[in-house]
Amino acid sequence: MFSTSRQLRQLQTRLARGFSSTGPAHSHIGLAPIRYTKEVKIEHLPEAYSKTDSRFFDKTTLRVTGPMGERTMAIEPFVTLDFVEPKDKTLAEAEYQVSVSIADSNQKKQRQMWGTTRALINNCVVGVTEGFSATLRFVGVGYRAGLEGGKLVLRLGYSDPVVMDIPEGLAVTVPIPTRVLIKGIDLQQVKLFAAKIREWKKPEPYNQKGIFINNETIRKKDGKKK
Repeated sequence: MFSTSRQLRQLQTRLARGFSSTGPAHSHIGLAPIRYTKEVKIEHLPEAYSKTDSRFFDKTTLRVTGPMGERTMAIEPFVTLDFVEPKDKTLAEAEYQVSVSIADSNQKKQRQMWGTTRALINNCVVGVTEGFSATLRFVGVGYRAGLEGGKLVLRLGYSDPVVMDIPEGLAVTVPIPTRVLIKGIDLQQVKLFAAKIREWKKPEPYNQKGIFINNETIRKKDGKKK
């Protein structure tokens, strides 16, 4: 009897959802306009994002230029960008805006890309104005880093040091032997290189040693008792 009643309630719930008149949920992130100043230039170009990769043939190109460099990204064909310019462009703090919208909010893929596109454009704006950074902390006896011949050299207790090429577009400094600072205008590139460095000596929970990114912490575990 209990099982039958539960199944009945589940069926009623599914039916209610199926006949619901509530419209598809909107992206709260996607609805928020992106604000920027005149030091940033955003161009939505009609040209394909790539002429060699078929995945991008139907996607247009967004170019964002600022004091720290230039970023480009692909824009889906169902995404529309609306630009709003300030009434008085001569003001030093004149604010520009770009809003993101999609063709059909009933389509799951479009709803998913709505907020994602807005977030990626905002990252481009932040990247060319302020840039992104990641700090790696080396915790462990003898763990240290240095720059030699334009390469990042890690000494982590292995028989040989780890030598890593620094990706183009990133600036890497070593203010002290146990700190590595990565800076760049591409957030994903900064995070990816930081993760690659961390892979060489992941933080371990017993002795709390390893390479930590930013304010990363791990819960300490007690060793096995004999």
